[in-house]
Amino acid sequence: MSETLGFIGLGNMGRPIATNLLKAGFGLRVYNRTPSKAASLGDMGAVIVETPLDVAVPGGIALTMLADDHAVEEVCYAKPSFVEKLGKGGVHVSLSTISPATARRLSKHHQQYGVEYVASPVFGRPEAAAAAKLFVCVSGAILPKKRVQPILGKIGQGIFDFGEDAGAANVVKLCGNFLVASTVEALAEMMVLAEKNGISKKAVAETIGQFSPMHKSYADLIAEGQFQPAGFRLALGLKDINLILQTAAESVTPMPFASLMHDRWLASMAKGRENLDWSAIALDAAEQAGIKTMAAP
Repeated sequence: MSETLGFIGLGNMGRPIATNLLKAGFGLRVYNRTPSKAASLGDMGAVIVETPLDVAVPGGIALTMLADDHAVEEVCYAKPSFVEKLGKGGVHVSLSTISPATARRLSKHHQQYGVEYVASPVFGRPEAAAAAKLFVCVSGAILPKKRVQPILGKIGQGIFDFGEDAGAANVVKLCGNFLVASTVEALAEMMVLAEKNGISKKAVAETIGQFSPMHKSYADLIAEGQFQPAGFRLALGLKDINLILQTAAESVTPMPFASLMHDRWLASMAKGRENLDWSAIALDAAEQAGIKTMAAP
């Protein structure tokens, strides 16, 4: 039997990741702000606890998969926190997409308790998480990365190491999300161009899927208007774009296309679409072209 891990955050990504860890033979102590989301894991043998503090075993490993910087900081800086309880020899694996600056601050905070911080943001939507086919970026000290590698190997199909800087993996994650968001924007504009010229969006999506498989999933979502349930909420997309622009500003990196996307996502938020899939920005692109779309939910 593998060791027991702590796990905080059982949303669209956290729950399938935790499920795969249970299937791999790890014991889990799990916490989620909405307890009902933990019920299925309890049926599989996970121990459901009442506070984030209770997931930790002294000297053990705890993973977090939380929505944003604030949520991660809230559980790490709590008094007392699961970080303190992990104590000397403990490892915190952060799977969340947060700013590189936050990751570096957290790493320093953990050091005062003898806890190692490993940044491990992941690429992939919930279906990839369920299939254990995520791509995992890691950064942090060498020994804790080696210790958690067997765990990460059970949730993904590839692990990519970006060195010892705690913020490095998050830089790469933001770069990747910038690429995906740019692709969604390009597909949205392309579909509008086709529709305005009398071409079926579904036919275009089918064609795109044949010669460019990497674009197929989002092309299909946009063509079909399948924005619910959200694989990745539009509100979280805006959060990531804000992090991209923040990181760019801190490193004096002009990113004009990121600024354009910020306005697109913000306009979609203003129309009440924050809980739709982030591919729903295609609705705003269509509306700008004079095409009537679905009403805001």
